[in-house]
Amino acid sequence: MSFIDDDRPQKKVAHEIGADLSMLSADELTARVELLKAEIARLEAEATRKASGRQAAESFFRS
Repeated sequence: MSFIDDDRPQKKVAHEIGADLSMLSADELTARVELLKAEIARLEAEATRKASGRQAAESFFRS
């Protein structure tokens, strides 16, 4: 029995970096910009969280 279900519908990618944009409408482009801005904010928040955790660990081990 296989644990990989290849017959499942694949999740549609909302945006692929470097994809051809010529066939998208202005509304679709705006939607993708908003999606990417939200993803950037999520990435920045996670980077900040990890940096603060690292700083806390460095402070703990320096003591």
